[in-house]
Amino acid sequence: MKVLNFGSLNLDYVYQVESILIPGETQASKDRQTFCGGKGLNQSIALAKAGIPVYHAGMIGEEGAPLLKTCEENGVNTEFIRQIPGPGGHTVIQVDKNGQNCILLFGGSNRSITKEFVDEVLDSFDAGDLILLQNEISELSYIIDRAYAKDMMIVLNPSPYDSNLESCDLSKISLFLVNEIEGYQITGEKEPEKILKKIREIYPKAKIVLTLGGDGSVYQDETGVYYQDIFKVKAVDTTAAGDTFTGYFISSILENMPVQEGMKLAAKAAAIAVSRPGATASIPLKKEVLEFETES
Repeated sequence: MKVLNFGSLNLDYVYQVESILIPGETQASKDRQTFCGGKGLNQSIALAKAGIPVYHAGMIGEEGAPLLKTCEENGVNTEFIRQIPGPGGHTVIQVDKNGQNCILLFGGSNRSITKEFVDEVLDSFDAGDLILLQNEISELSYIIDRAYAKDMMIVLNPSPYDSNLESCDLSKISLFLVNEIEGYQITGEKEPEKILKKIREIYPKAKIVLTLGGDGSVYQDETGVYYQDIFKVKAVDTTAAGDTFTGYFISSILENMPVQEGMKLAAKAAAIAVSRPGATASIPLKKEVLEFETES
C-alpha cells in the first residue's frame, strides 16, 4: 500500500503574544519566528517520522524552497510537489503565554491545484492505496471523486471547515479526523456523544476520530467506541498537535495496531509536539514517542 498526502504547504509566521488579540486591540509581539507548516506538510512529516513512507502532492510558490527542503530532510517523497510563479501559502499565527493559538491562513499556491494536476498525480496510485486530505487546497471535491473511483482509502481532516466542503461527497470518506468544532460544523451537535451518533447516522460506513482537546480523543467504528486521555505536559505551542495526532494514528492503522494502542501512540506524539515550539519542528520521531513516559 502506498500513502499519498495531497495537501497544503505553508510558511508559518509565528508571533509570541501575551494574549490572543481581540477586535480593535494593538499589542507588541514578544518574538517572531518563521517555520515550515501547513496541515498537509505537518501531517506528511508526522507520517514520515512515524516510519511511514509518504508521498506529498501539492504546489509551492516562489518563496517555497524551504518547504521542499523540509520535506526532503524529513524523508517525505517530493516527486509530486510543483513550484509555480506567485505567492505561496502562508499563515500568521499568534501563540499566547499558555501555548494556545489562533491562525490566519492565506492559501496562495495551495489554491492553484488543477484537475489536470490531480489526474497526473493519481495516475501513479492504485486501488487499496491510502490518500490523506485536508481542506487547504483547491479541487478537493474532484480529488475525492477520483480517489474513490480508483478504490483508494480516503482519510479526511475537514479543516478548515467552510463552504468548499459542501460540494464534496463525504459519503466517500473512509475515515474522518475531526475536532469538536469541526464535528459541530458537520453535524450541528456540540456534545461528543451526539457528534459521534450523528456522523454514524449520516455516514454509516465511515470511521471517525474525534479529538477533544484537554479531554482526550474518541474513536468510533462498527465495533464500538474507544476513549483515550491526553498525556499531560507543559504546553508551549499547540499548532501541530492535531496534525501530529493524525499522522501517528494513521501510521498505527497502516501497521495494523489495535485501535487502543494506536490512540495511545498518537496521544503521546501529540503531547510531545505541544511541549515544543513550531509546527514541523515540534513533531517527534517514533523513537521519542516510544520512550515517552508521563502520567496520562
